[in-house]
Amino acid sequence: MFFELIATFVAGLGAAGMVHLLNVVSGRRLPRWLMPAGAGLAMLGFTIWSEYNWAERTTESMPEGLVVVSEVEKSWWWKPWTYARPQVVRLMTADLATVRTNPETPDIKLVSLYLFARWNQPAEVIQLVDCAKANWAFATPEAVANPEEDGVWRALDQDDSLYGALCTS
Repeated sequence: MFFELIATFVAGLGAAGMVHLLNVVSGRRLPRWLMPAGAGLAMLGFTIWSEYNWAERTTESMPEGLVVVSEVEKSWWWKPWTYARPQVVRLMTADLATVRTNPETPDIKLVSLYLFARWNQPAEVIQLVDCAKANWAFATPEAVANPEEDGVWRALDQDDSLYGALCTS
């Protein structure tokens, strides 16, 4: 977050410098308000670019085996451009490289999900997914030991990307 603040200031200073250079080259004919306006527009533009591209940058820096299974988009009234193109504010990824199964219940898979949100630390949630019944449950110690009896199962739509990533591959 600190580095993005510094980058925003650098974008503003760079734009102000370019306007100043244009002003010198033009014989000081540009209006005085153009330098702060250019700096402000550059900082606003960088901030918008950064907000819209954080999900892509986060996804590109993920280790192999992590697959994005969900994106949450949001719009805000104080960011009117988000009504035209909503901004991705959260990601959920599944670690397909570490999926485990129990030989006694081969249709039930244990998967680590990582939740990413803008300006927050990633969180890990471990879930059980029953591919045969299209259900999921939180991986409590009881549910892992005896998933069919002690798991609190919830329905999982077969069109869900988590189901598709775990059960159809």
